[in-house]
Amino acid sequence: MAANPLRNAAQSASVFATNDPIRQSLAMTGDSIGAPEENRFTKTVLSNDLNEPMELAVAPDGRVFFVERGGKFYMYDPATRKTRVLHDFPVKAVEKYLNGLLGITIDPDFAKNNHLYFFYTTTEGEQTKQLISRFTMAKDGSLDLASERVIIDVPIDLEVSAHTGGSLAWDAHRNLFISTGDNTVPFESNGFAPIDQRENRLTFDAQRSAGNPNDLRGKILRITVPTDLPANGPAYTIPAGNLFPKGTPGTRPEIYVMGCRNPYRISVDPVTSILYWGEIGPDSGTDGPQGPRGYDEFNQAKKAGNYGWPYFVGDSKPYYTYDFASKTVGPLFDPNAPANPSPNNTGAKTLPPVQKAMIWYPYAKSTEYPELGTGGRCAIGGPVYNYDAKAKSAGKLPAYYDKAIFVSDWMRNWVFAVRLDDQQNYQRMEPFMPLGGNFKRPVDMEFGADGVLYMLEYGSVYGIDNTDARLVKVEFNPGNRAPVARISAKDSIGLAPMTVAFSSEPSYDFDKGDKLTYQWQFVGGKPGVAERNPSYTFAKNGVYKVILTVTDPSGRRGRDTMEVKVGNTMPQVAIKTTTNSTFFFPDQTPLAYIVDVSDKEDKVIDKKKVRVALNYIPKIADNEQAMGHQPITASYNLGKNLMAASDCKACHQINSKSVGPAYVEVSKRYKNDPTAVAKLANKVIVGGGGVWGEHAMSAHPQLSREEATEIVKYVLSLADAQPDAQLPATGTLALKDHVGKKERGRYILTASYTDNGGAITPLTQQQTLVLRPARMQGNEADQLHNI
Repeated sequence: MAANPLRNAAQSASVFATNDPIRQSLAMTGDSIGAPEENRFTKTVLSNDLNEPMELAVAPDGRVFFVERGGKFYMYDPATRKTRVLHDFPVKAVEKYLNGLLGITIDPDFAKNNHLYFFYTTTEGEQTKQLISRFTMAKDGSLDLASERVIIDVPIDLEVSAHTGGSLAWDAHRNLFISTGDNTVPFESNGFAPIDQRENRLTFDAQRSAGNPNDLRGKILRITVPTDLPANGPAYTIPAGNLFPKGTPGTRPEIYVMGCRNPYRISVDPVTSILYWGEIGPDSGTDGPQGPRGYDEFNQAKKAGNYGWPYFVGDSKPYYTYDFASKTVGPLFDPNAPANPSPNNTGAKTLPPVQKAMIWYPYAKSTEYPELGTGGRCAIGGPVYNYDAKAKSAGKLPAYYDKAIFVSDWMRNWVFAVRLDDQQNYQRMEPFMPLGGNFKRPVDMEFGADGVLYMLEYGSVYGIDNTDARLVKVEFNPGNRAPVARISAKDSIGLAPMTVAFSSEPSYDFDKGDKLTYQWQFVGGKPGVAERNPSYTFAKNGVYKVILTVTDPSGRRGRDTMEVKVGNTMPQVAIKTTTNSTFFFPDQTPLAYIVDVSDKEDKVIDKKKVRVALNYIPKIADNEQAMGHQPITASYNLGKNLMAASDCKACHQINSKSVGPAYVEVSKRYKNDPTAVAKLANKVIVGGGGVWGEHAMSAHPQLSREEATEIVKYVLSLADAQPDAQLPATGTLALKDHVGKKERGRYILTASYTDNGGAITPLTQQQTLVLRPARMQGNEADQLHNI
C-alpha cells in the first residue's frame, strides 16, 4: 500500500537521507528539508477567460506559449504582463469529434532558432490527419506561416471520441515524443475493452490502432528531429532503442510505446530522458463478465514497451476475449504472450510483453493508492522538477520537491508530487497545495527555467467556453510572507452622519513576531488614520470603499476592503404566526402567518414588493437541522448538496448542454416515468451511455444507493420548478406536501422586502421560517447533554 502522504517533517528527513547531493548540502547547512508550509505558495492568474486551453510551453526568457482546441495560439509576455493571439489555426475542431489544435512545444534550441512545433487536425480530401508541424517565429514576434514544415502526420478516422492524445515533449537528445490516442469509439463496449471485430464496426475496434504495431495511433512515438531540416526528404530519423527496429515486418519504427488508450499529457525528465504520461482509462465502475473495471494510470517508460491496451489495464489486469456478435466470453488475454487476432490488424500479430502501470486507480477508493480519493477520474501527466540551486529566481519551488513528478487529475482537481527512489521506481506521493490550490481542471503543467510551475486550467465544465479557464503560475516564497489584512465592523449601513467603529483584529501574519503597522483610507482614497481599530464618521450620504493596508517590517503588505453604505437603512421583516412556529404534524397542518414590514425611509410599504413564498424540501442534508427563524443555505436540499459535492458539474449544467445533457432536459424526459428514479440512480453508480449521445457517464461507485437516489430526485424535480408562487403578506397555508411520505422534510416560508433606496441604493431584507416534523429522532436534537 502507498505510504501516507501526510507525514511529518521528521519522517520526510528520514525518507530523503539518500545520496542526493542537493539534500546532503541542505542537511550540512542546516536548511529544512521538511514539507514547506502551503501558505508559502502563491498562485497567480496570468491570463483568464480562455476557451478550452490544451497545452503550454515555457521559453527560456519566460514567455509562455499555449494553444486552445479551437485553433488559437497565444503568447503571454512577462515583460508586459499581457497575452496576445499570434495565430488562429483553421483546424477541424468540431465538438462531436474533439480534434483541433491540441499540442505545442518549443525546440530545445528555441533561443537560437525560434522553432515551435504544433499538433493539429487537418483534412485533405476525405482523409483527416493529425499533423505535427514545425514553424518559425519571425523577428517581429509573429508566426511565419510560410515556414511550416510537416514533420510527421497520423491519419485518423473521424469518429465520436475524445481519444486524440496530442501532447509533445523532448528528451535530452533531440528526440521528439508524440502522444496519439486510440481513435476508437468506447461507448458500446460497456466500459470494457473495445475489441469489436464485426464487419462495418472498424471504429469500435482498438485492435486496429492501439494494439496494432503497424499503426501510429494509440502510441507514443519517438523520432529525432535535426536542428537543420533538409530541404527535401524525411524530416526525422529513427533513434536507436525504439520498440521495433527499423525493417521489422508489420511494424512502424517510430513507435516507442504502444498499447495506449488516450495518453493525455506526456513529459520527459530532461536529466534522465525517462518518459512519463497520464493514461485516461475505460469507464466501467465494476468488474464484469468482459473483464476488470476501468482504471486511470500514471505511467513511466524507462525504455520502449507495450502498455497493454486494449487487452490489459492498470497493473496488467487482463480482459477476456469477447465475441460482440454472440456476446460470448472466451479466455483471458495473456500478458506474457499477447497477440492481436483482429482482422482489422494490419501489423504483426505477436506483440511485445506487457508492462504494468506505475500508478493505477478506479472510480472507487483504490486499495493501493487510497490517497487519490474517489469519483470521476482523468489522469493528466506532468513534469519532473529538477531543482537548480544556481537559478536566480525568487519564486522557484524549493529543493524539497527535487526530482518529484507533478501529476494531476482533471476531474478530481488535485495535484500530487510523486516520489521515486534512487532506481527511479515509485516510492510514494503527496498532495500539492491541497487546501489553497483551488485548481480548475488542470489540463497541462510545465516548469519554466525559473523553477516556477506554470499551469493551464481548463475551467469548471467540459466542452464549453469557461470564464474560469486560465493560465496560472505557482511560486514559492522562502522568506518573509506578506501579512493578511481583514476588516470587521459591527455596522456598515446607516444614515448620515454615521460613525463606524472599524477593527483590524481579524488580520494576521504567518511570520510570528512581526510588528505590523496599519493604514486606513476612508474617503477619496486619501490616507487616513494609522490606528489599529479606528472610528470614522461619514458626514455625507454615499457608498464608500474603506481600505485597510497592513504592513510588516520588511515592507510587505496585505490589503482588504469593505463597502460602507450611508443614506439608507435595512428594512425590517418579521414572520409572525398565530399558531406553531417550529413544527408541523403528520396530518395536514394549517399555518396562519403575518409578514410585518417596516422601513425608516419608506413611509408607505408597497405590498407588491413584499415577496412571500413557501417551499417543501423532502429531505435535507445531515448537517442542516435548523428550525424556526433560520437562514437557509444552498446545501439544505440533500440531493442538491450531494450533487454539488460530486464531480457532476464537470459535465453537466442546469439549463445548458455541455458534454452531458442539461439537468432540466433530463428531468423533462423522465418526469412521467415511474421507474426513472431507480433506473437513473443505478446509472449514476455504475455509469453508462448511449441515451444522450455517444459520450458515456462516469461511474460513481463511491455513492450509496440512497445518495444516488437523492441526487436523481433533485434532478427530476427541475422540470416542474417554477418561480416561487407569490403568497399574500397575511394568510393561512395548508401544509400537506408531507402527508403520506416517509421523508422527514422541511417547510420553508420565506419573506423579503426591497426598499426604495433611500438616498443611495435599494436594500433587501429577508426572513425565513423553517418548520420540521413534530416527531424527531434523537440525533436531530438541537442540543445533547450527557450523551
